[in-house]
Amino acid sequence: MNMPNRLTIIRILLVPVVVAVYLCMDPTIGVIDEASGLALRDVIAFVIFAVASITDFFDGMLARKNNWITSFGKFADPIADKMLVNTVLILMVYFHQANVIAVLLMIARDLIVDGLRMSAANSGEVVSAGIFGKLKTVLQMFALVFLLLKDWPFVYMGICMDQILLWAATVASLYSGWIYFNQLKKYVLETM
Repeated sequence: MNMPNRLTIIRILLVPVVVAVYLCMDPTIGVIDEASGLALRDVIAFVIFAVASITDFFDGMLARKNNWITSFGKFADPIADKMLVNTVLILMVYFHQANVIAVLLMIARDLIVDGLRMSAANSGEVVSAGIFGKLKTVLQMFALVFLLLKDWPFVYMGICMDQILLWAATVASLYSGWIYFNQLKKYVLETM
């Protein structure tokens, strides 16, 4: 097992840790910032999320740089990414910090795009992420950072940066999904 695959497994293992921290720690203990409600639980969950996100960057970089690309990595890396992001998004909905419609739209888009990619792969076409797919990922990550940190420090400016980024990620997600659909629909519709 090479280093990128180990990092992917670490990312998968950190997902239940984030969930446990967010569900088991009392949000009223260790309040760091009264105005936003930022507590120790939020900071710990953020740190775990940040470490997991950094493993995503490094596993891809190491795999490409050292030509350590494996079938396991191709399979597990996108699953680990979606497990991390979608789990934290669902947690944010559960705790009324994220809009359920935005989260459902992003998860539905991911399922559709994954299905389209699988259909294309069955026909021998490998589809890499486009610029809007990458933009969606960046916006999601920043939205999650501000959601986990209770919109600190923007709460003091009266700017709901977490919600702005969440909806920007939703728009980018839907637009990139539309691009993928138009590019790959022939693989799904060819057997109708």
